[in-house]
Amino acid sequence: MVRRLIRLRRDRDRHFPADLFGDPAWDMLLDLVAARMEGVDVAVSSLCVAAAVPTTTALRWVRSLSEAGVFVRRTDPGDARRAFITLSDQAHEAMIGWLRRFATVFALR
Repeated sequence: MVRRLIRLRRDRDRHFPADLFGDPAWDMLLDLVAARMEGVDVAVSSLCVAAAVPTTTALRWVRSLSEAGVFVRRTDPGDARRAFITLSDQAHEAMIGWLRRFATVFALR
């Protein structure tokens, strides 16, 4: 369901100008919750792509959300030049709660 939501959000760019809906934080949250459910690590660079905004803008959001405790940043033990981002446990629970509510309201299964 989460990946379908992400595709749907990208699909709206076919119908409206892409810069009309700037919501990089939400795009990052969706990507990170999907990755956690799939058991996949998300590199900062991949998260920037998921945000669908310029890299510098995405990096500002990563920093802000990390400082707010929504994201947790950890260095790749195999390559110190790379970092991974995950949702904090509290943010993950909040996203799962919202997704359950969304699925209930729209009767998704």
